[in-house]
Amino acid sequence: MAQKATVFKAAVQLADVDRSVYGDHLVTLARHPSETDERMMIRLLAFALNVPADDQAGTLDFAKGMWEPEEAELWQKDLTGRLVHWIEVGQPEERRLVKASGRADRVSVYAFSHGAPAWWAGLSSRVGRAGNVDAWLVPSEQSRELALLAQRNMQLQINRQDGIVWVADGGRSVEIHPRRLSAEPR
Repeated sequence: MAQKATVFKAAVQLADVDRSVYGDHLVTLARHPSETDERMMIRLLAFALNVPADDQAGTLDFAKGMWEPEEAELWQKDLTGRLVHWIEVGQPEERRLVKASGRADRVSVYAFSHGAPAWWAGLSSRVGRAGNVDAWLVPSEQSRELALLAQRNMQLQINRQDGIVWVADGGRSVEIHPRRLSAEPR
């Protein structure tokens, strides 16, 4: 019998000064049996860094990227169902990113391992031709610290200013410096 996902809930208070996005979000995350706390928390971070200020261009939702190869980890669809933003976590295959770049207006990748710069260097020239793929690195030391905040029920404050992200749960705080691996998308 297949293992079921573990459900995590997060109440996120977001203050993204860089994008002028502020708000409270109740988020439910289904953690795939093979997914680590670290990867799940990077998905949550990707949500916080990309959630739109309002729903006029659609909402950002967690998709079934680990279960369904045709879906992203997160995606934003406009009110007509058109894919506006496709978000991946980790080091997806080139083929997956090329396919996503053809389906969505914008594609973002959030990588978090020591090998991510080498992974990106190996495929960036081919994937970059699409013009709508952007890759970010969360340093592995910081992503491991972020994983320590994972709880079945979380109360998190996420603040971003001048490119620096602070994630706190009331008892602990993690400072994250996402670094762009790619040029600004067109």
